Amino acid sequence: MPARATAGDSPKPGPEETCGRYSGAVFEVTDETFDRDVLHADTPIVLDFWAPWCGPCKAVEPILAQLATETNGKVEFAKLNIDENPLTAARYGVLSIPTTIVFDGGEARETLVGARPRKHYVRVLEPWL
Repeated sequence: MPARATAGDSPKPGPEETCGRYSGAVFEVTDETFDRDVLHADTPIVLDFWAPWCGPCKAVEPILAQLATETNGKVEFAKLNIDENPLTAARYGVLSIPTTIVFDGGEARETLVGARPRKHYVRVLEPWL
């Protein structure tokens, strides 16, 4: 399977790559790659539904990026731009952003709507860490 691109960056080969994934980096998901990269993932995926014009989304981004570096690959982090990928957002009833959904085993397990403090994301992720 080809490596996924990290959000805002092109893929970089090297020691961080494991099984086609980049540990510690937030990767981008599209409507076309959602099933493969999220529903069929071997690890839980924290998916951030966002848009470039969304102020609260910009506040959540560094929190999730930091958590991505701290979870040691137990959980992976991804983002989906709802303006460019409306089908997946509609599929999961995303009406407000940021919305963060934790997927595990092909199912949505937890949903967080709105920007939350870091400690809230940590608390929600505890079962997977």
